[in-house]
Amino acid sequence: SQIAASRRANRVLGLVHGNLLLGMSVGWWNDKHNRHHANPNHVDKDPDVGVGALVWTQRQAAERAGFARWLTRNQAWLFIPMLLLEGIALKVSSIQDLRRQRPGERAVEGALLALHYAGYCALLLSCMTPGMAAAFALTHHAFFGLHLGLAFAPNHKGMEMPDPDGERWGHLRRQVLTSRNVRGALLTDWFLGGLNYQIEHHLSLIHI
Repeated sequence: SQIAASRRANRVLGLVHGNLLLGMSVGWWNDKHNRHHANPNHVDKDPDVGVGALVWTQRQAAERAGFARWLTRNQAWLFIPMLLLEGIALKVSSIQDLRRQRPGERAVEGALLALHYAGYCALLLSCMTPGMAAAFALTHHAFFGLHLGLAFAPNHKGMEMPDPDGERWGHLRRQVLTSRNVRGALLTDWFLGGLNYQIEHHLSLIHI
């Protein structure tokens, strides 16, 4: 919401770049990301540290059983390989989120997502055999997920996590103690898109 002056223009930009060009629901992303920024690393309120393929606390790990328990015990070395699936997982989550949206929003976002997938498949099949197109799509999404994971993972993992049963943290403490800056050369700044300065990112974001 910081590109254009009006909410409508920002939404159009989000729909074009998110749904149509990237194949990810801007409505799903905004909802998830705003909840994360409101309560970063809070296990009851931040969707990024909820129980999923990975867990983030001893309490979450203790509740795992079967294959999920094995996954938890080995998640440190499985993390990078699992990121190769993140590009597909983000798009699956975008489609699933359409059920949450209001009918008008669902129609617009769903139509743009369908256009993206149809255009993506048509573009690949216009210049590749089906086998090559499938291989390209899998490789493309694997590196997409890996890149996003390498940009997002260092931001909060291993930082303070507010105790849901403890004292209530103020806004400044909540944003700074849960975030991390990763300083490097110009290549690092370019590769991580500025998200390596996560403390400033959290302090400067304005929720609308």
